[in-house]
Amino acid sequence: MQRPSRPAAPVPPVEPPTQLDPVLGSASQGMGSRPVNAKSPPNPILGRPLPPGVAVAPPQVPVPVPDPVAPPRMPPPTPAPAAAAPPFAPPARPTAAGRIPVAPATPAGLTLRQLVQEAYDKGYSDIHLGVGEVPRFRDRGQMLLTNYPVTTTEMFYGWLRESLPESQIRQFEECLELDTAIQYEGLVRCRVNCFVSLLGPAMVMRLIPLKILTLEQLRAPEVLKRIAEEHKGLVLVTGPTGSGKSTTLAAMVDYINSNFPKHIISIEDPIEFVHQSKKSMVRQREVGIHTLEFANALKASLREDPDIILIGEMRDRETVDIALKAGQTGHLVFGTLHTNSAVRTIERLLGIYKPEEQEPMRLQLAETLVAIIAQTLVRTTDGKRAAAHEIMRNTDAIRDYIKRGAVDEIEELIADGSYEGMCTMNQSLFRLYQEGRITEEVCLEAAPRRNEMAQWLRGRI
Repeated sequence: MQRPSRPAAPVPPVEPPTQLDPVLGSASQGMGSRPVNAKSPPNPILGRPLPPGVAVAPPQVPVPVPDPVAPPRMPPPTPAPAAAAPPFAPPARPTAAGRIPVAPATPAGLTLRQLVQEAYDKGYSDIHLGVGEVPRFRDRGQMLLTNYPVTTTEMFYGWLRESLPESQIRQFEECLELDTAIQYEGLVRCRVNCFVSLLGPAMVMRLIPLKILTLEQLRAPEVLKRIAEEHKGLVLVTGPTGSGKSTTLAAMVDYINSNFPKHIISIEDPIEFVHQSKKSMVRQREVGIHTLEFANALKASLREDPDIILIGEMRDRETVDIALKAGQTGHLVFGTLHTNSAVRTIERLLGIYKPEEQEPMRLQLAETLVAIIAQTLVRTTDGKRAAAHEIMRNTDAIRDYIKRGAVDEIEELIADGSYEGMCTMNQSLFRLYQEGRITEEVCLEAAPRRNEMAQWLRGRI
């Protein structure tokens, strides 16, 4: 008996490609199979570059085919979205590109104006701020620690945004240094220097009063008025940093401004004391804002019909050359140097030039120099500070000493020139001690010739 024939089993259709060959970038049908369509364009897998002119193929999505026997496959669960990464906290130090990262927001709490107000109310001269450090004040030369929290990067940049425009903040980030000035109307003006240290960005603020003190209020020697009344020549106010040079110079300029019809031009970096035109016309220029180069502004000032030129600092040979030229052509030039005596000032100016050039420059300096005022600040018994001066006027005898190169012997002439208003630093300090304004310890500590001062204090001379 013959069984009935069974129907032929249906031939399953050929499944389409289910994965991409990661090496060839084409579809495959199974293990060990070769590409079906060799002409399909390649895909950029694993970051391999494509040949020029070849288009990128769209990704091939596998098409599922139902299995008549196996149960349908459930789609894999959709993975939950990854949690957002925490915001990046910028480091306090400069990055590899040399830029300082800026904090994203301005912090609440202590403001820069509050620090300035506190320093002004208590008579402090400087404010020191920096990332990783506690804010500090300088009181009569001594550094004082505060109880404020340690400064963070966010706090520091909040203070910068509070006081500086964005252009100057970008300049600080690019150059890692910034020298500028800010003014709090009705309060005080501050000279600001921003820099970067090992712990991060920092700044120092020097408080400058809005009101310029007169020579009488400073209790300055009367001879400074006679020096300010000169018509031409070079006047130098010297001393170390923080010795009050700018205050003395501002008082002398204010004396001229209040009593004589002159044209005064100042070139500073930055502007510290702000003068209002009174009897004189005062024009102040700041390097980086009103002029691009210090030397260019100084050269141009000679063609701007000035009577008096104020130079912030005798920086280099070019500045000294122009200052001497201006003094020789009928202008009164004021400048500053970081030297501590009249003799050292003359040696510093001549040392700028080569040995073969010093002889003619010595002659020019002898004919142009009017006076040198070297000063320092000392703590007084009433809780303030006073200036002690060494004053040298260029008399005929001193001019002859400079021409002959006998600079070391000038100090003896200064000590004996009281009738010309001259005095040495030791004489000025001893006078303050006799007036009861400074103690014996302060007098001896500030004296450049301590053995001489010790003899005076013991009453031997």
